[in-house]
Amino acid sequence: MMWRLMALALAFLCGGVTAYGETGSSFAAFLDGLRADAQRQGIAPATFAEAFAGVTPDPNVLGARQHAPEYGKPFGPYIASLASPSRIGVGLRKSAQWAAILRAIEQKYGVDQNILVSIWGVESSFGESPSHWDVFRSIATLAAAHFQHPLFRNELLAALQILQRRQLPRSAFLGSYAGAMGQPQFLPSSYLKYAVDFDGDGTADIWNSVPDVLASIANYLRQSGWQPKLPWGFEVTVPQSFDYRSSRGTFAQWTMRGLRRADGTALPAVGEAILFFPSGAAGPAFLVTDNFIVLKKFNNSDAYALAVGTLADRLQGLPTFGTRWPANDFQPSRGTRIALQHKLAALGYKIADFDGHFDFDLRDAVRDLQRRYGMIPDGYPGRIFLERIGVPAF
Repeated sequence: MMWRLMALALAFLCGGVTAYGETGSSFAAFLDGLRADAQRQGIAPATFAEAFAGVTPDPNVLGARQHAPEYGKPFGPYIASLASPSRIGVGLRKSAQWAAILRAIEQKYGVDQNILVSIWGVESSFGESPSHWDVFRSIATLAAAHFQHPLFRNELLAALQILQRRQLPRSAFLGSYAGAMGQPQFLPSSYLKYAVDFDGDGTADIWNSVPDVLASIANYLRQSGWQPKLPWGFEVTVPQSFDYRSSRGTFAQWTMRGLRRADGTALPAVGEAILFFPSGAAGPAFLVTDNFIVLKKFNNSDAYALAVGTLADRLQGLPTFGTRWPANDFQPSRGTRIALQHKLAALGYKIADFDGHFDFDLRDAVRDLQRRYGMIPDGYPGRIFLERIGVPAF
């Protein structure tokens, strides 16, 4: 069973590798099928030809995707790298420079300006990180490999819509290895849905206009369910007598269960939150709200959402973590995550996807099994838990 799960996860991670090793006929056949879909959506043949002139699969794309830092890297170092003192310093200067624009955007969209600056800083170092991957080539590579199908195929069609509308010249289609564009790193479909012309020049320019960048991030979050005045979450202290089977509740219930904010302040009077142990009961504990879930819609990673929230807190002047991150913190690789998802599904638990993304329902399933195994039910799938359930940690 262990080797079957390992093979399953590795097969997923390497899915479509043959698409890179085959002759150009395989990629040409993919483009032929895409061309037919594009024509049905009104994409002109000239636009399609312009988009894919000279485009071939990029063998570096899938490797970069497999090594995304959100998977397998301990939380402490990951967060420290994104909420570094240097990034905090630059973020404070950017906040002061764009204070009037940030106030106007927060007033219109109801999204905390510190969150906006934090995402801006994490995604592109406030616009200083250059994008050099060709968007059409990167996305076509992933789509032809059937990676997270049909996500990237649909993103290609969205990119063609942008090109056909002449919202961006072909030469400017530069982004991340996964095709994310501009300073907020929007996929093409996100650009079509969320990009905002906040400076009033007639173009939603997420590449060069800071007002458009920040407003587009705010529009993305608000349309994804962001609740004004609701915190993303905060670190808490957990009493020794705590029943770790509890994972959800109102703030009033968490107060009754003995949880307190790590900074000593009281929990909010109203609202609900989920108890989250990123590195197990031995590490920091957090109560996270629906706005944390919204941050994961921007990037479906607990580590990413926690890093964004942490950087936003530091920009606001809030203190660092009260509990140290475990020195031996283990975070499952993407392959291990996928193997765990398949294992939990085989045991009868409902799993949202098999892409390695953990949600809190999955962590509750881990809690349930930990309780059965006599372990602390903190929802953290560490090495001991994975060994007990029969999932290889690789």
